[in-house]
Amino acid sequence: MHSSFTRMPSSSRQDWRTIRSLLPYLWEYRYRAGLAIGSLILAKLANVAVPLLLKEIVDTFDQSREVVLILPLALLIGYGLMRAGSAFFNELRDAIFAKVRHGIVREISISFMAHLHNLSLRFHLDRKTGGITREMERGTRSISSLFNMLLFNIIPTLVEVGLIAIILLANYNPWFAIITFATVAIYITVTFAITNWRMKFRVAMNKRDSEASIQAVDSLINYETVKYFGNERYELDQYDRQMRSWEVAAVKSQTSMSALNFIQAFIIAIGVTIIMVMAGQGVVDGEMTIGDLVLVNTFLLQLFIPLGFLGMVYSQIKHALSDIDMMFQLLEKKPEIEDHPGATTLNPGDGEIEFNNVSFSYNPDRPILHNISFRLPAGKKVAVVGQSGSGKSTLARLLFRFYDVDSGQITINGTDIRDVTQRSLRSAVGIVPQDTVLFNHTIHYNIEYAKPEASQADIEHAARMANIHDFIVSLPQGYESTVGERGLKLSGGEKQRIAITRAILKNPPIMVFDEATSSLDSAAERIINSSLREISTHHTTLVIAHRLSTIADADEILVMDTGRIIEHGTHNELIDMDGNYANMWRLQQEQRER
Repeated sequence: MHSSFTRMPSSSRQDWRTIRSLLPYLWEYRYRAGLAIGSLILAKLANVAVPLLLKEIVDTFDQSREVVLILPLALLIGYGLMRAGSAFFNELRDAIFAKVRHGIVREISISFMAHLHNLSLRFHLDRKTGGITREMERGTRSISSLFNMLLFNIIPTLVEVGLIAIILLANYNPWFAIITFATVAIYITVTFAITNWRMKFRVAMNKRDSEASIQAVDSLINYETVKYFGNERYELDQYDRQMRSWEVAAVKSQTSMSALNFIQAFIIAIGVTIIMVMAGQGVVDGEMTIGDLVLVNTFLLQLFIPLGFLGMVYSQIKHALSDIDMMFQLLEKKPEIEDHPGATTLNPGDGEIEFNNVSFSYNPDRPILHNISFRLPAGKKVAVVGQSGSGKSTLARLLFRFYDVDSGQITINGTDIRDVTQRSLRSAVGIVPQDTVLFNHTIHYNIEYAKPEASQADIEHAARMANIHDFIVSLPQGYESTVGERGLKLSGGEKQRIAITRAILKNPPIMVFDEATSSLDSAAERIINSSLREISTHHTTLVIAHRLSTIADADEILVMDTGRIIEHGTHNELIDMDGNYANMWRLQQEQRER
């Protein structure tokens, strides 16, 4: 759930841990980053040279008018060149560092997406998609912002403070440097203290923002359900409640920021006033020139203007580190299912499957499967039937290794599936699920997804085998027709036939039909069953079924109840037993005759 990843502001130790997590990515771009920092230093040297030249210009005008057309002209040209140089090196820094900033964001985004795909099905069933995407968006955006603020605000300010301090100490009364440093120190201390205090408002704001996003995404995904029950107002009220909480936190965040800004401005005003009074007295006493007064004033402006943004920058850095840390917490979450060291590529052979004393539970206090054992010979068709909740679909999830068994083993061609790579295992198994969810893309894309390198001819051949090609070409855009969010533009039967088309195109040695026709009408079921029977003749097939009429031709039928196999045999053998299967068969036949 989302709240498990929402936390209070990062401590300094956690902040440094987050920064250390970014360093390996930055190290890949170390040479380019070094060039950017070199440009930054040159820009600051040029920037600091501007007040020095301005001082000389003012003093020259003040002391003598005879050399005005010679010396001041050179100084004025130098003044212009330094200003241009500062702008040039700043822009050069930005251009050089752009590749670093955007490259790292791309790499981390790819790592994050790859990690999300590696996390277990259990994680994704518990997690809310709107929250994940918002955390990913905030995290990657914050990485870019963090590098921007460090390279374009923090480091330049520190460099400039250092250069100005050196000049003031070398040329003027030490009190100028002492007061400047004291002002900066008080400013930074107060800024950090208040910012750390007000971070809780930002964290609350982010939490409410994610919860509002989750509410909005869930509401829009379930658009039809909202309409069925006429609950538009209810959904808006739910969303408004989240947004009201966000508004309260956002207002507190902004008002505390305004208070901080005023306190910062007040500290700077006191420091500047004291230094300017001292400089003015120095001019009156003849210890300083007018040019010195201009120099000190210009230095203070250059120093305190960027320093004025420090509170906002520090606050944004803390926010960015908090957002990045939330993303890295997710990156540090270990996948439940991982390839073992030395895992090999599965050789499925003809696809023989065996479950040996398999027990499994999603939660320790609720066992699902109890010592399940059966063999699915290569090229044969085995069906599993039973009441809802008996554990049928769990067999398919275990076969795909979405979960690991608690005890026992599952083998394909004699090899334990835990000893092979997940990629090779899943490439050997195809599935037609009960509920086919399609990408919001074209029909062509959704079919090709099973085998991205497939040709158009291969795709059309698979569609013909699934009895859907004629339907597709009858659409105005044919294979380029979009299917809508989760395939909602298509009927259940059409989505199932696309799922069958994908399975045919993938053409693995093992096929799983997980109640593939349970939600269809009789006409659609007949069409799809003919496709499924044709596929089954060429593959090792596991059929999880609710309608018994669809699996009467299976080589073996397993009857499950509360996680155990209670009957097994062919259709006729099970009818002759006159047990659970026979009762289910009679009940379904009576329902069909009504």
